[in-house]
Amino acid sequence: MDRAQKEQVVDELGHIFESSGVVVVAHYAGLTVANMQDLRARASQAGSAVRVAKNRLAKIALEGKPCESITDLLTGMTVLTYSEDPVAAAKVAEDFAKTNPKFEILGGAMGANALDRAGVEAVSKMPSREELIASIVGCIGAPASNIAGAIGAPASNIASILSTIEDKAAA
Repeated sequence: MDRAQKEQVVDELGHIFESSGVVVVAHYAGLTVANMQDLRARASQAGSAVRVAKNRLAKIALEGKPCESITDLLTGMTVLTYSEDPVAAAKVAEDFAKTNPKFEILGGAMGANALDRAGVEAVSKMPSREELIASIVGCIGAPASNIAGAIGAPASNIASILSTIEDKAAA
């Protein structure tokens, strides 16, 4: 890798560290190519991504970024799982770690907040952005459907009463 390529990688990593809602750092020594492909596929489905980069380049990219606190975690064979959604990457990493013991989560960062192993686990249990939006929409929509049902109910009752009266009159 020449100097220009290294500078490009540092720029890409810097953008990742600035724009991500959460970054999870893990060791992946011993994982097969198939395991890594599975991790990447899961991450992609959840709206997050996986990046393996040289620790030295990642440390350079972290300088002056909000998540600079993860610098100490970058030792050995590390992989970064990240997403704009503050929960997605943590959920993917936790789910993958449950089925792959060689995938060891070290910690991460949520903006300027450093996360240890327990912090990543706690973040993974939070509802995602889509789940929160769905619950808010449900809360907003429920009163409207109740009002529509209440308004429509008397009309249907009146219609059935009128129908009954009409049937009796015709008989």
